[in-house]
Amino acid sequence: MMTAQTILSPHPEEPRSGVSKDAPARSETSFETKPPASPQDEGCGETKPAYNYAYLDEQTKRMIRRALLKAVAVPGYQVPFGSREMPLARGWGTGGIQITAAIIGPDDTLKVIDQGADDTTNAVSIRRFFQQTAAVKTTEATDEATIIQTRHRIPEAPLNPGQIMVYQVPMPEPLRKLEPREAETRKMHAWAEYGLMQVKLYENIARFGEVTTTYDYPVLVNGRYIMAPSPIPKFDNPKMHMSPSLQLFGAGREKRIYALPPHTSVKSLDFDDHPFRIQSWTEPCGLCGAGDSYLDEVITDDHGGRMFVCSDSHHCETRRGQGHRGAMLADASALHLVEETKP
Repeated sequence: MMTAQTILSPHPEEPRSGVSKDAPARSETSFETKPPASPQDEGCGETKPAYNYAYLDEQTKRMIRRALLKAVAVPGYQVPFGSREMPLARGWGTGGIQITAAIIGPDDTLKVIDQGADDTTNAVSIRRFFQQTAAVKTTEATDEATIIQTRHRIPEAPLNPGQIMVYQVPMPEPLRKLEPREAETRKMHAWAEYGLMQVKLYENIARFGEVTTTYDYPVLVNGRYIMAPSPIPKFDNPKMHMSPSLQLFGAGREKRIYALPPHTSVKSLDFDDHPFRIQSWTEPCGLCGAGDSYLDEVITDDHGGRMFVCSDSHHCETRRGQGHRGAMLADASALHLVEETKP
């Protein structure tokens, strides 16, 4: 009796060479790119999936690089790209991860921050992901990194030429809340019809006396395109202007990439009689005493106690290591909220 296996075999009377009839069928969707483990590796107790370098396949990387080249050539313009499935849900940084995966190399040093901190869950998970799939060095020092992937902050330390900032962007279209139709927003960008955005800012001033937008504050890039700078606080907007680093923005869920080449003009939208202003605080950082950094409010007890600390955790730690002391550092150390760094 002939079976399906003998029919498909070039010589029905002979079994296919090199294939055991008891061997499991190879999955067509397998991600393995390496040969099977050698006999001496068997029985080690650990098996690691043989993903491609930095997880993405080379064809996808080339596609993303082509989109990046176009985005760099036209600053602020949103370039569509084929966003891939990643090992985390869309909306949690898949766009930034895909950009990093497309440009990272063995000689790079990666820094990942989330809301300015290096030790949050999102930052630690992404950092470990690239450690496992690309075997790259990681760091918490801004000046040591060649690639900095960030969610919602720009480091306090000045960026250097040759560094690349990769932003995770949830909503790349700055006009989306004003015009929900994608076809119309594309026309508005093509014709540079941005009066609707100016009206929105004017209505804020008419109602509240000032522009109340505190994050994702729209900017005009190179005198041409209005761009969403990702949900960074408007405190960070001036850092983007004429920055010596290359800035790349990736929105995985919305399938858009845009970029700011080094030394590009970035102007926050404002009016002559209501100039753009950043946030300010009435007190310095409680840990390092910095008065020129972006501060987060931290609740210290159940009785309403609070303190303001630097959002950039490495910047705050560096200042404490240099001998700077905030007014609440001793109290925070006693509550085990922070380890006191000795100079």
